Amino acid sequence: MAIHIKSPWEIEKMAKAGQLHTAIFTEVEPHIRPGVSTYELDQMILQAIERVGGKAPQIGYRAGGTVPYPSATCMSVDDVVVHGLPSKRPLREGELLKIDFLFTYDGYTTDMARTYAIGKVSPEAERLMRVTEEAFWVGFELLQPGKRIGDVAAAVQDFVERQHGLWCIREMVGHGVGRELHEDPQVPNYGEPGKGPKLRPGMTLAFEPMVALYPAKMVILADGWTATVGKGNLAAHYENTVLITEDGPRLLTGRQRSVPVGR
Repeated sequence: MAIHIKSPWEIEKMAKAGQLHTAIFTEVEPHIRPGVSTYELDQMILQAIERVGGKAPQIGYRAGGTVPYPSATCMSVDDVVVHGLPSKRPLREGELLKIDFLFTYDGYTTDMARTYAIGKVSPEAERLMRVTEEAFWVGFELLQPGKRIGDVAAAVQDFVERQHGLWCIREMVGHGVGRELHEDPQVPNYGEPGKGPKLRPGMTLAFEPMVALYPAKMVILADGWTATVGKGNLAAHYENTVLITEDGPRLLTGRQRSVPVGR
């Protein structure tokens, strides 16, 4: 798959999609609290997507021959890193919820994810959330034209693992996004400086540190989608769609650096 360099009019379309995508997160955040189910949150998001004239491209999506994904969003709790299926079980005080979904508007797609504390969480969960978000900004500053993917990946890995003693997920990576849900290049959160494709203006990337408390091999459950690092572990996820420009990185989704906390 080739790397798609976006034209100015494509970037305008993605910027509009990103604004709407971010607004949907903002709209649903007040409802993230103990007692609400991830199915209810998924339905709120789907209704918001449809209301603004967008599409939920994850519904029916297949990856590598898997069963079609059934929902508009991924709702991943505690040890589930990504691709958790929405459930009617009420969220409990102290859990970590990752909300991740793609959004298509006027033919172009953006990707965004956040981790939310459900009520009061443990100090280690708070630290995991904070480091994961900070890792995004460490990598974001390096998404400069002329840098290589490995430069960004190595910086994220050093920040997460050497400086903070946490674990970068190996089995899932960021990716190009825009014309398709998943495009080249892959953007891992571990690697070596100087390796990988060179960043160029017009590239649009789903940049997404995924971090666990402890080293673990990720396992896919029997549903074909749910990706977990195992009971007793915790994972966090922070993602935005980023445009590479001549002057450096530009956010197409998101706008805040503070860790959001569900009440």
